[in-house]
Order: sequence, then C-alpha cells, then structure tokens
Amino acid sequence: MTSPSSTGDSGAPAFRDPRSDLTLALRLADAADAVSMARFEADDLDVSAKPDATFVTEADLATERAIRDILIAERAQDGILGEEYGTSGDTRRQWIIDPIDGTHNYLKGIPMWATLIALAVDGVPQVGVVSQPAIGRRWWGATGLGAWTNDASGKPRAIRVSAVDALERASVSFQSVAQWDEAGRLDALLRLTRRVWRDRGYGDAWPYMLLAEGRLEFVAEFGVREYDIAAHVPIIAEAGGRLTSFAGEPTITARSALATNGILHDTFLELVRTAPPDTLEEMR
Repeated sequence: MTSPSSTGDSGAPAFRDPRSDLTLALRLADAADAVSMARFEADDLDVSAKPDATFVTEADLATERAIRDILIAERAQDGILGEEYGTSGDTRRQWIIDPIDGTHNYLKGIPMWATLIALAVDGVPQVGVVSQPAIGRRWWGATGLGAWTNDASGKPRAIRVSAVDALERASVSFQSVAQWDEAGRLDALLRLTRRVWRDRGYGDAWPYMLLAEGRLEFVAEFGVREYDIAAHVPIIAEAGGRLTSFAGEPTITARSALATNGILHDTFLELVRTAPPDTLEEMR
C-alpha cells in the first residue's frame, strides 16, 4: 500500500500527527460506546431489515451519527465512509466507520460486537480502533505508534502476534462454514482445518484482535467491505502481522480478508488458494 502525495484534494494536508488522529479516534470510540451500550439488551430496540436482508438497529444509526457529529465538528475537511450513511467528503483522508460490527449479535443480546473506527490516507488505513464495550475491551493502533489493548485494570499494554511457525501448532478462526461454502471455498476450509492444531468460528472483529494479541495465527472471511476490516489493518500491522486479500493483495477493497501472524502468511495463502482460476478471479 502506497500513498502518492501528501496533500488532499481540498488543499488540506493528507498527513497529520498520527498521535492527534489516534487520540481523536479513541474519543470517537468513547462517544460510540456510550450510545451503543445505552440501547444494548433494550426490550424495545427498534430493528429493521435492509435491502440485502441483513438487519440494522436504531443503535447502529445513532452510533454512527454520534461519530459523524464529532468528525464534522473537528475534522470538517476529512471524508467519511460509514456502513449506515455512506460516503461524504474528501477521500484522501477518510474516516471509515462500522458503528456496530456484529449487529445480529447485538440485537440478540450477545456481547460479541464492536465499533470499528479507522482513518485511511490515500486508501491506506493508518489509524484503527476496535471497541467492544459489552465485554470491556478495546484495541487500538496507528502507523509507527504500535498496537495496544487495555488489560483487566484498564491500563494499556502493547500487543504482538505469535511466533508460531508451523501449521501443526496454529490456531485459526474461519468466521462461518456457510460463508466459505457460499464463496466456493469449502474444500479449502476442510484442508485448512485438517492441517492446523485448532479451529474455531469466533466471528466478526474479535478473532482479528485475538490474532493481534498472539492468541490465533489465522483469521479469514469473505464478503467484507472496507468498514469491516479497515480498523484491523493498522492494529495487526503494528502488532507484526499481515492482512491481505485471498489473492495476497494488501488492500481493503477486494471483498476478502486473510490475516495471519506474518510468519505463516504465505503458507496459509498457498493452502487456501487452490480454487479453480475462475473462482479465484471472482473473489478478487
């Protein structure tokens, strides 16, 4: 991933102090947590269906609005890409938001959901925050500033991917069997699970953060949009891992994501990229 220049289309600088951007991203997460937790497990939660048959709750909408309100007030020259309200503004510096990643868990009262906040510069995520307030956890990172999480006491601690260098000792998360089946990759998933030490379908944002903490060696999924994975990229990269498409491209636009501890990345790519050429091209 490369950035061609340092000035946005609006004339504003594309690059700022990453500490300032990360500080803002953490404040955005605080605001989001307050809104989302206020309606979590509410008996009268309003839920509606989107055209793609997925669900959206009032909390998804309100959480994204809360984030946007702060960005409009404090980063008016930056662009925004959000799952619920689309794209606005300059795309050179673009905040990428998934207000509630794991909406179906949220509406069922399952605490494994997260708010994802990223800042991409020229399409490359430079800042990322993943906040899971229902379990009291948060992860964050920025290019050159490391990857971090909060421990049980709330104090920050640096995180690092694992040093596992053999498939036979690797622990993996694959999101869901149905997802791999729909992508025409069920055979690849079976091969994967037969080669590794342990496999689980944890789902959504959490397994990516487990990988960044060194607790998993592989996470992969299909059908992802930019707002599903942008926040993960700087956290995983700063923790020493890699996140690419299934074609091995360092991009967040390919609709597939494969994250590893870095050491095993090429090995995992070779293992799962054995679909027919037409299928591979379709998934790029």
